[in-house]
Amino acid sequence: MVSRSRCMRRTFPLRPHIAVIDDDEKITALLRRSLAFEGYEITTASDGADGLRVLSQRQADLIILDVMMPKMDGWEVCRRLREAGISSPILLLTAKDDVMDRVRGLDLGADDYLVKPFALEELMARVRALLRRRPDKSEEGGQYRFEDLLMDVDGREIIRGDRRIDLTAKEFDLLHLFMQNPKRVLSRDLIMERIWGYDYSGESNVLEVYVAMLRQKLEDNGEKRLIQTVRGAGYVLKGES
Repeated sequence: MVSRSRCMRRTFPLRPHIAVIDDDEKITALLRRSLAFEGYEITTASDGADGLRVLSQRQADLIILDVMMPKMDGWEVCRRLREAGISSPILLLTAKDDVMDRVRGLDLGADDYLVKPFALEELMARVRALLRRRPDKSEEGGQYRFEDLLMDVDGREIIRGDRRIDLTAKEFDLLHLFMQNPKRVLSRDLIMERIWGYDYSGESNVLEVYVAMLRQKLEDNGEKRLIQTVRGAGYVLKGES
């Protein structure tokens, strides 16, 4: 992850840190890639004992925990985490679709339960839901309002009119940047630097893709466009002319 200056940290929300503890290398690689693409910071461990060690060194905002692992299974990891006073949301992954297994996990302190094989889209939705429950740690909280759009940074909620809008972590970061700078044209380079980091070398149209996805969600009920394209300059949050 790209390190950021203290100045930037005061003007931009910290990215949620997710710990993935799973001995399946393919699943771990998939989750690392997919979650990182959405803007989360990822730490991984390949077994329960290593997972406890990792979490003892750095707290996670969310823990994705496999049940069947060598050395120490997910049940025991979950139990030890809760006994240690770690309150981070825990999403259990397991190949067992048994009611008693689900009850056991919840009784041990897990917050949610997903059976393998799972749809990546469903896992992402559950991740967003669990992160919304946690207190936000951004150094700049509060609310932003622009016309009929409301952003609650502390609760990580977006409301337009009377409807609630679910955003991915990266979409939330992008909209937050716009809400911090209403009616100011933001260059493509500035946005890429703030959202994807100084040395980002991904696809050249990633910003355009995310702006399109964000617009789609903000305009899903036929609302007017708020994020405008300024040809040759960048993007700006303002009402339509």
